[in-house]
Amino acid sequence: MVLHEQGVFLSSKGPVETGSVPADEAKKGTMAYGILSAHNTSGNMTDLRIKFDALTSHDITYVGIIQTARASGLEKFPIPYVLTNCHNSLCAVGGTINEDDHMFGLSAARKYGGVYVPPMQAVIHQYAREMLAGGGKMILGSDSHTRYGALGTMAMGEGGPELVKQLLNRTYDIKMPGVVAVYLTGELQPGVGPQDVALAIIGAVFKNGYVKNKVMEFVGPGVHALTMDERIGVDVMTTETTCLSSIWETDEKTEEFLRIHGRPEAYKSLSPAEGAYYDGCIELNLSDVKPMIAMPYHPSNVYTIDEVLDHPYEIMKEAEERAKVSFGDKVNVDLTSKIDKDGNIHVDQGIIAGCAGGGFENICDAADILRGSSIGAGPFTLDVYPASMPVFQQLVKNGVFADILETGAVVKTAFCGPCFGAGDTPANNAFSIRHSTRNFPNREGSKVQEGQISSVALMDARSIAATAANKGILTSAQTYHGSYTRPAYFFDSKIYENRVFDSHGVADPDYELVFGPNIKDWPTMPALTDNLVLKVVSEIHDPVTTTDELIPSGETSSYRSNPLRLSEFALSRKDPAYVGRAKEVQKGEKAREAEKDIAEALPEIRTVLATIKASYPDVAPENTGIGSTIFAVKPGDGSAREQAASCQKVLGGWANIANEYATKRYRSNLINWGMLPFVIPAGDLPFANGDYLFLPGIKKAVIDKASTIDAYVVSGEGLKKFEVSLGDLTDDEREIILDGCLINYYRARKQ
Repeated sequence: MVLHEQGVFLSSKGPVETGSVPADEAKKGTMAYGILSAHNTSGNMTDLRIKFDALTSHDITYVGIIQTARASGLEKFPIPYVLTNCHNSLCAVGGTINEDDHMFGLSAARKYGGVYVPPMQAVIHQYAREMLAGGGKMILGSDSHTRYGALGTMAMGEGGPELVKQLLNRTYDIKMPGVVAVYLTGELQPGVGPQDVALAIIGAVFKNGYVKNKVMEFVGPGVHALTMDERIGVDVMTTETTCLSSIWETDEKTEEFLRIHGRPEAYKSLSPAEGAYYDGCIELNLSDVKPMIAMPYHPSNVYTIDEVLDHPYEIMKEAEERAKVSFGDKVNVDLTSKIDKDGNIHVDQGIIAGCAGGGFENICDAADILRGSSIGAGPFTLDVYPASMPVFQQLVKNGVFADILETGAVVKTAFCGPCFGAGDTPANNAFSIRHSTRNFPNREGSKVQEGQISSVALMDARSIAATAANKGILTSAQTYHGSYTRPAYFFDSKIYENRVFDSHGVADPDYELVFGPNIKDWPTMPALTDNLVLKVVSEIHDPVTTTDELIPSGETSSYRSNPLRLSEFALSRKDPAYVGRAKEVQKGEKAREAEKDIAEALPEIRTVLATIKASYPDVAPENTGIGSTIFAVKPGDGSAREQAASCQKVLGGWANIANEYATKRYRSNLINWGMLPFVIPAGDLPFANGDYLFLPGIKKAVIDKASTIDAYVVSGEGLKKFEVSLGDLTDDEREIILDGCLINYYRARKQ
């Protein structure tokens, strides 16, 4: 794999360093430029204001989105909005909570004119591929793996407030992103699948930020050597590179996919213009890709399976050391115990599931490898989740599931649970291999504070099947020398016709929303004050902090419709003391808002305010907010879920302080919840956990678009100055921060 150090022009022979027209003009030849231009309403291609063609959400996110939109004046869904139920699908969890959310979703689809996909019918992204995506479209989803580039759709995963803006006929505002070509040649070798390609790319670009917040554009002859399921499997994993979106060349295979799914009109031929300019280029020969494994605890911790088998102790020991960065000595991660005296690595669990692994071809190829074998009666288990009921139906009809079941594996329904810790939780200290999207720490059922830990590696379905056929001994699919049958796929739309509610865009405003007792409105959030006093209540020095560490997934998802209850879980697996510290500080702010004695509610603030007033005598409760903040080196990798930010705001958070933000979507979530996304240079921190910080004139600094902002550490010795910055903010984003959150922003403009 080659990463070009500078931009390239794409010729008929491949990427070259010079072109016949200037780069600024040649940029217009990319597929991404054409699609963004068609959806941009700003009148210029530097500051984009995008309107999407459709929206997608699942049952962890849609209640909060609709509640926010309702509070902001929602009357009707202006574009198709698909509400799927593939995350909070297990309705025994949390009593009636999950099914209450589903009933709310169905009533909202009726009232506002949406589409409702009932539980277990389809994973959100598979339904979008089958029924929604099409050439030249743009789709915005509240799940980070919203990626339909292989079908010619530029799709993006964002926090819920960005969908709220679309529901209220507003726009998605970004600078024109860079575009990086992924130039593919060659073809996949037997035993190599889409997850192997994806992991190879992630391993090459995540740590160096090569495609961060850019669009990945897949081009070259290798694209056409891939099947549609292979393209889709690579595409969905582009999220783990931290890119903004993706788009692929389309061809007769794309056209056939859409025809099979009854939507031939959705096809559009897409390819870059001759000489199109790209800000970077990844060259990858598919023939060189080997079966890969992403070791715990990140999709970028990539090796070939052969490397792991050749050096098992060294690589498993390295994963143990990596665990100490996140867990310290809270748990004992013992992966080297999985290695037997012959150097074999014993795996406890295999999972093929979700938007990445649950595709028709992945499961068919896995069945070919498994056919006639047994997974054994030992601790190893194998579960297979097809991505939708139409896929499930075809695998029943063609006998593939019969072959898989005969091995001792278990077949389950369309559900995202194994990807985020709500299904097939491994045993303590187990080693799980999964064709799913993520393997972050604290994700698949781990409860470090209770001594429970599991370790997940990502692999392709084919190598998982080879491991299962070897009764749980880690094995590369290239050891299988049989044939792959590749049966044809037939899509039956009757399942959706008989079960999915589709309003076809017709709203019924008289229909009443159905509220369960767990569905709560957002609490009132104050506007930004002239000055801020912030207490640092958590300090995280991990190289990257994921959204799963900011707000755990898994069992907490049942409370995603209840802001106050969910906030109790914030940072619970990373910093269990955070919630208590934040709540203590919030007592001072609540007293301030109620015009009561702040120092009585928060005694330690008395000396802090006295120190501040010695230099800033005008500081008073009416102009100075009291709140909390956290520091993390690089927060926000992973999920798009807004609760990673909103829970902090519900607990009285006013800001995050970071050296950089891992993703645009997390930073956007902070802004949309009225939190200041401060940045400070890497190096020694000017403050420590437990310190109070003072930001005089913060409101004016936001209004004036100050490039740097003075801040002070408050101590017994007085005020010690340091600087923070906010980075680029649109005018609307500044107004949202000033108003206190997106809900306040829209309420103020509705009147």
